Amino acid sequence: MPKQAHIPATRPEGELEYLEGVSLWQDAWRRLKSNKMAMFGGGILLLIIIACILSPWISPYSYWEIHHADANLPPGAKYWFGADHLGRDIFSRVLFGGRISLLVGVVATTVSLIIGVTYGALSGYLGGRVDNIMMRFVDILYGLPFMFFVIILVVVFGRNIINLFIALGAVQWLTMSRITRGQALSIRAKEYIMAARTTGSNTPQILLRHVVPNLLGPIVVYATLTVPAVMLEEAFLSFLGLGVQAPMASWGSLASDGIATIEYYPWQIFFPGLALAVTLFSLNFLGEGLRDALDPQMKDKN
Repeated sequence: MPKQAHIPATRPEGELEYLEGVSLWQDAWRRLKSNKMAMFGGGILLLIIIACILSPWISPYSYWEIHHADANLPPGAKYWFGADHLGRDIFSRVLFGGRISLLVGVVATTVSLIIGVTYGALSGYLGGRVDNIMMRFVDILYGLPFMFFVIILVVVFGRNIINLFIALGAVQWLTMSRITRGQALSIRAKEYIMAARTTGSNTPQILLRHVVPNLLGPIVVYATLTVPAVMLEEAFLSFLGLGVQAPMASWGSLASDGIATIEYYPWQIFFPGLALAVTLFSLNFLGEGLRDALDPQMKDKN
C-alpha cells in the first residue's frame, strides 16, 4: 500500500501569514556583526572614546598640572606613562589629547560632509552644463596642495581650535562631493524622482526628501574613513606647531613634544603615537566593515 503524502495543516480561512521584513539597515547590521575585524575595531574605538570622555575622573592628575621635581620620570607607579620635560603626567595628557584629536576628526569631518554632500548632490541632480561647471571647479581645487591651503587658512585666520576645525573640513569635502555627485546622477533618473517632479516638488524638497536619504550608505562609509585622515592632518599640523596650542594638547602635539627627547626619553613619544595608531587602525577596520556591510553586492556573498 503506497505511503500517503504528508499534507501540512492549513490555517483557518481568513487568517494570513505575515513574513517579517528586513530593512536595509537591519541587513547591514547583520553583515557588520559577522565581520570580526570591524566589530573588534569598533569595540576598541568605543573603549578609547569612553576613556577620553571620562578622563577627568580616570586621570590621577590634571593635563596642565606641572611638577618640576618629576621632570622626565620614566613610567612607573606614580606616572603610568611617565612624565614630560615639565613633570606633567603623560597618561593624563594622552587622555585629554584624545578628546581634542577625536573632536577635531569628528567636527572637521562633519564640516566636510555638509559642504561635500550639498555641493555634490546639487551638481549631480541638476546635471548638464551646471554639473560640468561645478565639477571643473572641484578639479581646479584638487590641483592645489591642500595641506598648503590649510596652513594658509590657519596662519591668516589665527591658530585656534575653531579655525582648525573649519580649515581641515574646508579641504576634505572635495572627494565627498565627487562621490555624492556620482550617486545623484544615477538617482535623478529613478521613477520616484520623476513622480516627485510631477507632484510639484521643487529642487530643495527633492534633494532633502529623496536624493540625500538614498546617499546615507556612502556618506556613513566615507565619514568613518575621513575621520582618521583628518586626525592625521591635525597631527601633522601640530607637529609643525600650527595645531593645538599649549597648554591644550592633542596626540599630534604630544608627539611633536616627544620627538625632541626621543633619544633619551622615548616614552614621551611612544604612548601618544601608540594611542593615535590604535585609534586610526580601529577607525579603518570599522570603515572597511561598514563599506562591505552597506554594499548591496555583498548581500549575495554572505
